[in-house]
Amino acid sequence: MTDPQIALLMLGLFIFMVFLGFPIAFTLMAMGIGFGYYAYFDGARMWRGFNRLDETATWWDSTSLWIDGFFNNRIFDLFVNQTYTVMSNEVLTAVPLFLFMGYIVERANIVDRLFTTLNIASKNVPGSMGVAALITCALFATATGIVGAVVTLMGLLALPAMLRARYDPSFASGIICAGGTLGILIPPSIMLIVYAAASGVSIVRLYAGALLPGFLLVGLYLLYVVGRSILQPSAAPRPKDDEVPDVPKLKLVVMIMTSFFPLAFLILAVLGSILFGLATPTEAASIGALGGIVLAFAYRAMTFQRMRESVYLTVRTTAMVCWLFVGSYTFSSVFSYLGGEHVITEFVTGLDITPLQFLLLAQLIIFLLGWPLEWSEIIIIFVPIFLPLLEIFGIDPLFFGILVALNLQTSFLTPPMAMSAYYLKGIAPPEIRLTQIFKGVMPFLFMVFLSMAVVYLAPQIVFYLPEQIYGR
Repeated sequence: MTDPQIALLMLGLFIFMVFLGFPIAFTLMAMGIGFGYYAYFDGARMWRGFNRLDETATWWDSTSLWIDGFFNNRIFDLFVNQTYTVMSNEVLTAVPLFLFMGYIVERANIVDRLFTTLNIASKNVPGSMGVAALITCALFATATGIVGAVVTLMGLLALPAMLRARYDPSFASGIICAGGTLGILIPPSIMLIVYAAASGVSIVRLYAGALLPGFLLVGLYLLYVVGRSILQPSAAPRPKDDEVPDVPKLKLVVMIMTSFFPLAFLILAVLGSILFGLATPTEAASIGALGGIVLAFAYRAMTFQRMRESVYLTVRTTAMVCWLFVGSYTFSSVFSYLGGEHVITEFVTGLDITPLQFLLLAQLIIFLLGWPLEWSEIIIIFVPIFLPLLEIFGIDPLFFGILVALNLQTSFLTPPMAMSAYYLKGIAPPEIRLTQIFKGVMPFLFMVFLSMAVVYLAPQIVFYLPEQIYGR
């Protein structure tokens, strides 16, 4: 077999092992070191050593040559260097800080106050409880970036309230599932930090570019919720007087000031300091983590147990992301050295496709990968395969990254592997069937595809803010 064929075998074996359920990070490292040992093996050096042995050589001299030949392989140097590179990456330093901020905010008992306040404030809007749930999901998802936590917490808080208000179970479930995934796209998104580290695109430009597409998607979601509530009142009945209390305006203002504004201010402070160059993402994430702790103390929700849980979850998730990077960097280095990347580039360019067709093909592959894989694995392992092809087709990596971020919403919403639906089913009342949840997320899935089409047809939605703030 030629080296490029071995590279393709390496990729095929990795995909096969993933589907068997092996841990992805350690599978990448094992594949990288195993095939890298072959790729970097210097048999001639060992043979020259044996030729220098004479009749006076002892068995230990021969054994030493075998040991030296076995361990003196550049793959081990590569693995150590890649590990150090990942652990010292300044962009990735922001990941644990943003995660810690999210886990602290999740435990600060903010969400129940926020949902109650927004429900009262929007009671005259069609589908008011759905609108309140969606805005709460969007704000909470933006602050945490942890899909499972947002869907689970909002499922425990908002879903029972919406069912008591006689909302259609599918409609209510779809709102929570779709709203919980928005943290992947809307800054300060951890997914965008990981993409920046994988692609070399400036994280501040990514954040600026993701803002308007994020608001576009939220707007489409809200438009669907309000529109369906008007066209099908039985799916979202107007609340009765005893279900949503009348609150004096002054008290309502106080409720908004104590529930909505603290979290919104924290998000805007972190995001604004990054976008306007007042702080690096790592420094802003540090302030965000500190702000999360202050909020938890202000709401009297900070305990030693919650702090310990937040630290533990932060360390566990960060370790997963970093070891994925180590494995991916090692795997991709060996894959490229064997000529696999060149084979893929030649194959794609040989198809004689247009940039639009390439984008559709790439997004279709990412869409299908979203069924068995998490977003972190897709960004770290598979997206770098497409990155060298972007220059060939004249596609801006910033634009491609935003399309990927939009596309990854679908990985949590597409049956049969819609993880948001499974998160919600785990805590939903027994009478809520999984098929009902799947039915509820389908319209929101259509909204994601619609937003991707709008972004492609009007790319200035992505480029406007980065160009206005940072220039071309």
